[in-house]
Amino acid sequence: MIKSMTGFGRCEITDGSRKYSVEMKSVNHRYLDANIKMPKKLSFFESSIRNELKNYVQRGKIDIFITYEDFSESNVCIKYNKDIAAEYLGYLKTMSEDFGLDNDIRVSTLSRYPEVFSMEEQTIDEEEIWKGLAKAIRGAAKGLEETRLREGQNLADDLIAKLDDMLEHVAFIEERSPQIIEEYKKKLDERIHELLGDAAVDETRLLTEVTIFADKVCVDEEIVRLRSHIETMKQSLKEGGSIGRKLDFIAQEMNREANTILSKANDLAISNRGIDLKTEIEKVREQIQNIE
Repeated sequence: MIKSMTGFGRCEITDGSRKYSVEMKSVNHRYLDANIKMPKKLSFFESSIRNELKNYVQRGKIDIFITYEDFSESNVCIKYNKDIAAEYLGYLKTMSEDFGLDNDIRVSTLSRYPEVFSMEEQTIDEEEIWKGLAKAIRGAAKGLEETRLREGQNLADDLIAKLDDMLEHVAFIEERSPQIIEEYKKKLDERIHELLGDAAVDETRLLTEVTIFADKVCVDEEIVRLRSHIETMKQSLKEGGSIGRKLDFIAQEMNREANTILSKANDLAISNRGIDLKTEIEKVREQIQNIE
């Protein structure tokens, strides 16, 4: 199956006292471009997150939003800074001596001085946190992958329908092309008889003119290549995989053949079909930009 590059996935995991929420949104892009927004304390896992993502996505611009909550009571502790308290006491004693004041400092007063007591976050268990975070990452990535697969199947169905329409245009051009030559020969013959009357006509010269005209308007090679490109693209869509770049290249080749057919066209009906063909190719190229 093929994948679209547009999708969304979300997963929320509660692991003991920790809660992880991950959201992923993706749009089309030439390469894999992941933009991760997460709490600073989880930044250590950025490389692991990117590696995990590669198991589910090959191309696309992915925005990843991660939130993390820790409900445990042991994630912070109080730290007593004895050296800072000693400095305060030393300066207070100096002030008492300098100004002849009573040194009435109490423990309760000193404890309120800045940095005597501070809240310190305990060292996190990286392995344990990654275990829960990885589950949330995989859950969101699987959701993203599922939406991309569904959208990819819709794209494949639409593209195959457009390719079938293109084959109808090609069939018309293929059938119409020989008729142009016969019509040209007939018109040329009528024109010569109109000008020369009953005079003898040089059939060799007439055949030469028709041959030159036929060579100029012949699109047999273009039709063969165009059919081949269309069938190759249909087969690739059925086989699936990461084929966006391959299809884009094939579409460029299809457009080149259609341009050549139009440049050789010396018939209104073929010109109209050639324009319709190019229109379908452009629609296909637009759709291909969304395929991974």
